[in-house]
Amino acid sequence: MSRNATEVYWESFLHSSFQDQPLYLAATERGLCAITLPNESFATLRAWAERKIGNAVLIQAPERMSAYVRQLREYLDGERTAFELPFDLRGTDFQMAVWEALTRIPFGQTRSYSELAGAVGHPKAVRAVGAANGANPVPIVIPCHRVIGKNDALTGFRGGLKVKEELLRLEGFHAFNKNGHARFRF
Repeated sequence: MSRNATEVYWESFLHSSFQDQPLYLAATERGLCAITLPNESFATLRAWAERKIGNAVLIQAPERMSAYVRQLREYLDGERTAFELPFDLRGTDFQMAVWEALTRIPFGQTRSYSELAGAVGHPKAVRAVGAANGANPVPIVIPCHRVIGKNDALTGFRGGLKVKEELLRLEGFHAFNKNGHARFRF
């Protein structure tokens, strides 16, 4: 292995909430860096690592990943409301600010994209906040699913609106417009 290579440890994770479709979790020595969603494959994780880390060497490591997998399982089983994990996030300063703001949305609550834009000090950057939200490399753990439309409508989610709905319901939040924004109904 090259001395400049970055080891990225990974493990797959199955849960009935996602009809036992695998999620792939990845971490470096510094912390959790990526989670795929049920509609994404291992190839998605590999492409992300090549794009964001560049010199990544993917290593399946169940033991190294056990704390990450355990906390995610506890959350999905309704036994955990907050994560206590280190991160190794790769993004722009703006994305990092949005992702940090997402971590301050309490379990079982939501914020609108415009509220999130205000929270990061850019109240007019609603679309940019939406893009940063969609680029979140560790969904669920950094709860981008807790961001909904201003009118309580479910709007875009990389894993699909059914997954977003499932995560919000898991947290006991039901005050959303299930039909979503008209622009996102297909």
